[in-house]
Amino acid sequence: MTQQIPSTEPELSGVRNFRDVGGLPTVDGRRVRHGVLFRSGHLAHATDEDAEFLDSLGLHTIFDFRNASDQKLEGPDVELPGVRNVNLPLSDPADGSEFWKMVRDGEIDQLREILGGDKGANRMIASYRAIVTQRTAEHSQVLHALAEDSVPALMHCAAGKDRAGLSIAVTLLALGVEREAIVADYLESNAKHRRYKVRRSGSSAAAYSPEVMELLSPLFDARAEYLTAAFDTVEETWGGVDAYLEQGLGITPEIRERLRERLLD
Repeated sequence: MTQQIPSTEPELSGVRNFRDVGGLPTVDGRRVRHGVLFRSGHLAHATDEDAEFLDSLGLHTIFDFRNASDQKLEGPDVELPGVRNVNLPLSDPADGSEFWKMVRDGEIDQLREILGGDKGANRMIASYRAIVTQRTAEHSQVLHALAEDSVPALMHCAAGKDRAGLSIAVTLLALGVEREAIVADYLESNAKHRRYKVRRSGSSAAAYSPEVMELLSPLFDARAEYLTAAFDTVEETWGGVDAYLEQGLGITPEIRERLRERLLD
């Protein structure tokens, strides 16, 4: 049975971008149930107090969308007793590894070359589009699991913004949540206390200069244009959300109804 959680957002010391997705409205007047669907950044640095709070949620499953490179960099998730951990990488560790090394180590001229102008934002848009078209099996697995037995569930990646953000968005689409509400929840990742801490190899002021941070900002922002690109890809590829869910993800109307029973008030 889902445990009652505090109505105020907790302050977690070692876990960023945590929130309950409950309360979001659907197009037919229902709302996502509180205490059944959570999202966050990685759990590798959770403190004992953080772990105690997460344990109190009565989680059934934690979906970790990080790849092997992420896990090597940040470490494994904290272990919670009785919780099933499912690792479903939504990005290839080899994909862009040199790019991310440049982000960490690159000098200003190199960063201008790879991120200047619209290059950074365009890279993010391309990534969102690719995840929609290339990770249908993973998104299908998540939705089938939620419909069967996997709630309460927590979804996370590294920052809890992109890969987890897309998986949450796909789940909310399947539930019939209003599109504006999905975007608004996604943009919550921009709050200062939620944002992923940018890692740069240099400790000098130049490594974090205003120009460097401006060049890096498209990578660490949640921007509506990124999620809109994902929605547009659904329309362009499948012709609409219903066809995407049924043809792309194998989510039948019966499975959608089970999802709604488990996750909506």
